[in-house]
Amino acid sequence: MTQAIDIVVNQFSPVEVARGQTGFDADFMTQVRMPEDMRGGVTMTDYLKKMDAAGIERSLLIAVRAGDRRMKGSFQIPYDQVAQWCHAYPDRFSGLAGVDPFMGMEQLRDLEYAVRELGFVGAHSYPHWFRLPPDAAQWYPIYAKCCELDIPIMMQVGQNLIYQKDVRLPSVARPILLDQIAIDFPELTLIGIHIGVPWTDEMIAMAWKHENVFIGIDAYAPKHLPASLKHYMNTYGREKVLFGTDWPVIDPERAVREMRDHAFRAEAHDLIMRGNALKIFDFDRVPAKHIPLAGAGPLTDDGDGA
Repeated sequence: MTQAIDIVVNQFSPVEVARGQTGFDADFMTQVRMPEDMRGGVTMTDYLKKMDAAGIERSLLIAVRAGDRRMKGSFQIPYDQVAQWCHAYPDRFSGLAGVDPFMGMEQLRDLEYAVRELGFVGAHSYPHWFRLPPDAAQWYPIYAKCCELDIPIMMQVGQNLIYQKDVRLPSVARPILLDQIAIDFPELTLIGIHIGVPWTDEMIAMAWKHENVFIGIDAYAPKHLPASLKHYMNTYGREKVLFGTDWPVIDPERAVREMRDHAFRAEAHDLIMRGNALKIFDFDRVPAKHIPLAGAGPLTDDGDGA
């Protein structure tokens, strides 16, 4: 059985829950049918057990930057908070550096630090949290820095939900907006995550048109993937799609099982679950800086440490 690589994973331990670093409230957890017994967070140790049970070899952890820091509801997870787990389990976790287009040169320096010092393998952006479409000028220096560092950037495309009942964000990232970015930055690998709902066919069109545009199938249970996307994945788009869960939104065991249930062609299945990620991300990056686990050891993600 193919050992999968999950390209979109959020840290959701009791630490992140206690610090308000999840970005969503109880109403959202109800909407996505999150089990009651995990709403207080799942320790990274228990998440590793989930990875093992699902057959996931590696997860890409997001050091999220979500929203202008001056605005209500915004939050972030410091790069070092993610790096400690990547360094403790280098064969299981890799880091993604969240980016903030309003931080100017500070963000560019932070991104360089994340890649060169911490060994992060890509960048991650949430256009809706900044109320700023991905083709806006403020994002372009970040794209240029990603080219310089030779890393891909992923971004949520399509609609966004109401993650906090008193923070309502516009859906600013239709997949078609990747068109101009891909033209302006042909060296930049762009991954549109969350499949672009309700404009999934637009996302397919962008991946088909541009050699440097890919699709992440996270945030939606695989059994509910649109028919056009499943056809694309199983045929001419098998090299342009990457598996992900957006944990804790989708359970990894369920996601892997439902992908297997689709009975895709073997080559397509293996590329989507693992092969395409190996081509796009450099998992051989070696961090120059070691970030030790805070506290007494690997069980410090229970709300008392990390």
